[in-house]
Amino acid sequence: MNIDYTKNNGLVPAIIQDAITHKVLMLGYMNDEALKKTIDTNLVTFFSRTKQRLWTKGEDSGNVLNLVNIKLDCDSDTLLVKVNPNGPTCHKGSDTCWNEDNVQNFGFLSELETVIESRKNGASEDVSYVASLFAKGINKIAQKVGEEAVEVVIEAKDNDDKLFLDESADLLFHYMILLQAKGYKLNDIAKVLKERH
Repeated sequence: MNIDYTKNNGLVPAIIQDAITHKVLMLGYMNDEALKKTIDTNLVTFFSRTKQRLWTKGEDSGNVLNLVNIKLDCDSDTLLVKVNPNGPTCHKGSDTCWNEDNVQNFGFLSELETVIESRKNGASEDVSYVASLFAKGINKIAQKVGEEAVEVVIEAKDNDDKLFLDESADLLFHYMILLQAKGYKLNDIAKVLKERH
C-alpha cells in the first residue's frame, strides 16, 4: 500500500467499519508503525494522539477489533479498516462512537420491520391490517404464514413470475409479522444463519 502520510503529521485517518453490519464503529489514526502492527497481529492498532504512542484497541477492556481487511481510498490518505468487533467499540460502552446499535441493517426490510413493530405496539388503537392480525393472536398469524407459503409453492410451479414475486412478498411480510409476534426480528434469524455458515 502506497499511503500518503504527509498530509497530517505522519498520520492517516482510519475509518473502522464492522465487516458484517457495515456500521461505522469509530475513527482513529494510524501511522506506518500502527498499520504494520495491525497487519502483523490482526488486531487494530492506532497511534494515540493524546498518549503519543501505539495503542491497540481493547488492550485494557478486551474489546478488541479483529482485522478482516484494509482498503486505501482514492487519494491514498485514508484507510477503511473492516473488522469483527469483540464487544462494544466505544470507550463509553456503546457499540459505536456515535451511540448506535451495531446491528445488521436490511435496508427497506428494516424499515418495514420498524413499521410492523409500531403497529404491534399500538395494536389496541390502530386499525391497520397488521394491528388487526396482532389482535387476532399467534394462531391467526401462523395460519396466514402457512397460507402464503402454500401460495408461493403453487406459483413456483407456474410460469407467472409476477404472481410468484407477489406471493413471495406476501409470505415474507407475514413471516416478519410472525417473527415479531414471537418476540424476534430479522437480526435473530441472520444470527442463526451466520452461526450455521
